Amino acid sequence: MIDIAWSQFTPGAALTGGLLIGLAAAGFLLLNGRIAGISGILGGLLVPARRDILWRVAFLAGLVGTPSLWLLFSELPPIQIDAGYPALILAGLLVGIGTRYGSGCTSGHGVCGLSRLSPRSLVATLSFMATGFLTVFVIRHLMGA
Repeated sequence: MIDIAWSQFTPGAALTGGLLIGLAAAGFLLLNGRIAGISGILGGLLVPARRDILWRVAFLAGLVGTPSLWLLFSELPPIQIDAGYPALILAGLLVGIGTRYGSGCTSGHGVCGLSRLSPRSLVATLSFMATGFLTVFVIRHLMGA
């Protein structure tokens, strides 16, 4: 049985966050002509081109540093991960492999690609969403974890 914590339901915060992500992705595309796909930005640092390093590092520093900025105004929400390190490592490897085969990640396809009406991104997003749903169903209901 699924237990939904309705007291934690915050549609206003979710809508605000979604709007900010959409504006940031649109602004990044309009101002830089680039897709805000995290795997592509990070992957570009593995084999860096001279003129690409600074903006990639700045983008990733913003992602990592934002919780520190949040702490100036409020407490960070609690983080609870119900998995051990082996499961997290396996999940990270599978996501990494998936982003290489799918030519992008959830942010690249799901946010940026869908907003550009990319058929390839629609197929990729449907694929990783369906895989996620199936994985949760198998682990929680068939394996009983």
